[in-house]
Amino acid sequence: MHTNRRNFLATAALGSVAAALPLTSFGKTNDATEAEYARLDAAAKRPVLKKELFKDPVIIDNIELLRYKDTFLCRVRSKDGAVGMAVGNSLQMRYLYPIFVNRLQPFFIGKDARNLEALLEEVYVYDSNYKLQSVAFWDPVATLEFALLDMMGRIANKSIGQLIGDIHHKEIHVYQANSERDITAEETIRHLQAQLAQSQAKAIKFKLGGRMSHVEYPAKRSEQLIPLVRKTFGDDMVISADANGSYDVKEAIRIGKIMEEYKYAFYEEPVPFDWYQETRQVADALNIPIAGGEQEPSLRNFRWLLGTKTLKIVQQDQFYFGGMIRSMRVARMAEVMGAVCTPHTTGDGFGYVYLAHFISAIPNAGKYHEFKDLSKNLPFECKDSSLKSENGVVKIPQGPGLGVDIDPDYVKKHTVVTA
Repeated sequence: MHTNRRNFLATAALGSVAAALPLTSFGKTNDATEAEYARLDAAAKRPVLKKELFKDPVIIDNIELLRYKDTFLCRVRSKDGAVGMAVGNSLQMRYLYPIFVNRLQPFFIGKDARNLEALLEEVYVYDSNYKLQSVAFWDPVATLEFALLDMMGRIANKSIGQLIGDIHHKEIHVYQANSERDITAEETIRHLQAQLAQSQAKAIKFKLGGRMSHVEYPAKRSEQLIPLVRKTFGDDMVISADANGSYDVKEAIRIGKIMEEYKYAFYEEPVPFDWYQETRQVADALNIPIAGGEQEPSLRNFRWLLGTKTLKIVQQDQFYFGGMIRSMRVARMAEVMGAVCTPHTTGDGFGYVYLAHFISAIPNAGKYHEFKDLSKNLPFECKDSSLKSENGVVKIPQGPGLGVDIDPDYVKKHTVVTA
């Protein structure tokens, strides 16, 4: 009964996508069977990039990291003159650019981009890069991968989503995220109301606790906010909350039961993200689906989190996890276990555009996804989308590659980073 209700809550909260997924029992502390683990492994190993779209080699001739103030661009060029561009996560790249220039560029120059999946495996061990596992390594890798996918999409006249999968979604229904802490419950409500007036989203997510085990301020804000959000926005609003690892197991369960009382959709990172066994204990004690994976760098750890039925919702970040190809492997494993993928997105640069293309290509996407406006004043042209939330919906670009062109005059303001 416990497990059936847990699945029911996930299905009801996340929408019709769950109905299309295989029915899976999320029993207490039941690991996947040997057959299920075999299916997980097979899903992770299936090729992602559609190499058959490229008859001839696509040799990477040049890779440049460009900087203008705090904006980073990656520009790649093939021997045949094809060009791709990506906007980096400047919040991280301002510190990580030496890794990009010294550890990635030398490896990829002269390689055939059609072998991108294999290259991602090889660069991980090149020059002992695996010692840099996590954001320090995978964020620069993602930036380069995005540029290569943009180039290859333009060569094949396919969107990035079409390069890595079949198109399942041409638009995204967004949830409005509020990232504030250290303000009263009443202030949070007012800010959410203002944000919703702009985005017109039909779902919201806000912050709980004090982040990574810090003491919450104001005291008892979470207990006040959970019922107040439901009372303010009504039963039709889909509501979730993110604790960012604020609690120990006992407190996480207590807060989770309050969320269940008010019919919340999911509970994100109730305990610190690398407390794997503790996350499992919380999941087993609650009916509300547990979401996580934003900080996770390891495909193997996702295998465990899914195989043990700890996570019902996976939230790999395309930048932090190293790009769309690796992220697709997680989404496929989640699909095997009947889990939903609602990826996290960095709130910088073009992070939301990359999220959109990834979501377009996954069948087990959640009904609502995080919306973060393009935070930089990047002049661009997108012929088929404003890239803004209009009545709670964002249209996904359909053009080749990224489907977005950055103003060439703006690009010229950048200089090459040599570290």
